[in-house]
Amino acid sequence: MLTVGLTGGIGSGKSTVSKMFRQRDVTVVDADQIAHQLVTPGQQTLQDIIHCFGDQMLTPSGLLDRAALRDLVFQDPHQKQLLESILHPRVFEEIASQLDAGKSAYGIADIPLLIETRSQDKVDRILVIDCSETIQRQRVRERSQLDNAEIERIMRSQCTREERLSWATDVILNESDLSSLERQVEQHHKLFLALASAVD
Repeated sequence: MLTVGLTGGIGSGKSTVSKMFRQRDVTVVDADQIAHQLVTPGQQTLQDIIHCFGDQMLTPSGLLDRAALRDLVFQDPHQKQLLESILHPRVFEEIASQLDAGKSAYGIADIPLLIETRSQDKVDRILVIDCSETIQRQRVRERSQLDNAEIERIMRSQCTREERLSWATDVILNESDLSSLERQVEQHHKLFLALASAVD
């Protein structure tokens, strides 16, 4: 199956675009959702994380303390690499499995950190949802309770707009209204259908 990696910075509109592709009966697999499922109680991945990082990464109710783990890996690149070595292979294995089970002509893997995790080779095409950093900040402020410093910290942890666009095979510019977004999604949907047909 032709696999399109959908990515973009925080506040770019990835979720909205994913929903539009789903409305066209395209199989869309969400990497974040898979990562969340892999660390629920009883999962081997959670056990491996606790083995590496300690019981302090669990809440009193036995759930993964995401905030504690996030703080740890943000401060220590080695710990971040260790977490990624546990999590990422399993996430991509599950992405491939879910896409294989899909019925659409092509599949979309929604991977927010596709470029940051150097996973470009896991997909056939890279669709970047793009907008200015000013618009990113504005959207994140409007939809969340994060302060400006936290928003900046998240944006600095992601690759730059320029780097993301340098990897793109396809770009959807999300700086206008929903009708503009719908038009661009439809154009790309037709393109991906044609490419998938050519591959077959």
